[in-house]
Amino acid sequence: MAKYVSKKGGDFDQAKDIFQDALVAYYEKAASGSIVININEQAYIMGIAKHLWAQKFRENVKQETLVGYESNLIEDDLKFSSVKLMAYLESAGQKCMEILRAFYYDNLPASDIAQLFGYSGVHSATVQKYKCMEKVRETVKEKSLVYEDFIE
Repeated sequence: MAKYVSKKGGDFDQAKDIFQDALVAYYEKAASGSIVININEQAYIMGIAKHLWAQKFRENVKQETLVGYESNLIEDDLKFSSVKLMAYLESAGQKCMEILRAFYYDNLPASDIAQLFGYSGVHSATVQKYKCMEKVRETVKEKSLVYEDFIE
């Protein structure tokens, strides 16, 4: 358990706490008679411990704040290429570009987009936006693009 927790960014004391909690959970289930073990007790306890660690890790992530982080740290190390991104977005077509711009850049509500582009309703506009995004996703999949492909 200590090895697992250390790989996930924890320390030995945290591993001990998680393991003890897993033992308590195992004991409570065994005492109540509601336990069914298909493999062995070690694997079962380790599974409980991994689950407990995952819960604790998710809670810790939610509690972290962004105080002290600077948004330009990423920009200093990696320069995002808007030209490359625009080339892939344009592969969806001019009308899709306009819809996506209106939705994501101009932050227009779907009702305004429906009216602006002549769709019969909000649902039709959101379906069209979805289809446009799918065209872009398909281009990304076809070309096997990854995040690094958009970095200068």
